[in-house]
Amino acid sequence: MTATLTQAGLALELDAAPAMLNIIRDRVSTWCHLEGVGTTHTDRICLAIDEAAANVIRHAYSGTPGSLRLTGVSLKTDDRHQLTLTLEDDGKQVPLDTIRPRDLTCVRPGGLGVHLIREVMDEVCWTHRPAGGTTLKMRIDVTSATTPDTKEPTHA
Repeated sequence: MTATLTQAGLALELDAAPAMLNIIRDRVSTWCHLEGVGTTHTDRICLAIDEAAANVIRHAYSGTPGSLRLTGVSLKTDDRHQLTLTLEDDGKQVPLDTIRPRDLTCVRPGGLGVHLIREVMDEVCWTHRPAGGTTLKMRIDVTSATTPDTKEPTHA
């Protein structure tokens, strides 16, 4: 495992194994906090990254050894703060049109990862890597004025 954690960015390369999911969440959470991202956004980002990495482990590698790479870039301007996270693998490519959320009216366990990723992130894009594997690029706006931490509570 290789990990680099700075305020400028995040870079992880590790085995694609369920035991690594905790490490991924921990490193992403630490990086988000270093970047000044609120707790609610940090928790949601960690959920999306966890789901994406779990999908790589389950579908791209199907239990065979492999690795995944996660990078994060923070872009701050005078009025905007955005994070871009990129997850890459060298595993089996699936047709991109099959990467979609399942029908939420079908009540059953599992299968919510793509839905959660799309709910959390502002932009999501899967592409095939020319040498094999897949890249998932995700962007989220964490500008303090728009963070869930500062929104008014909603009442049902």
